[in-house]
Amino acid sequence: MNVRKFLAGIEFRTNRPRFELGDEHTGFVTGVDSGTPLIRIGDTVLRLEGASVPVDAQVHFRVTAFDDAASTGEAELVEIVADPD
Repeated sequence: MNVRKFLAGIEFRTNRPRFELGDEHTGFVTGVDSGTPLIRIGDTVLRLEGASVPVDAQVHFRVTAFDDAASTGEAELVEIVADPD
């Protein structure tokens, strides 16, 4: 059996995903820091500056700043997809 053929296409997910400016994604607000909602995806933390969103809400967001070395960034709220209530 050829191991390369067997493993072809297998990729490992990272716990520190990277984002590009302007990327749009959906995620959950997992906490709040000094009144700013936080989205955690693995070990990456994105701050939803200027948004008022409850914890556990599912949101659609756009990345506005990202520091790959620190795995942190900022995002703007596009819309609330699902309210936790």
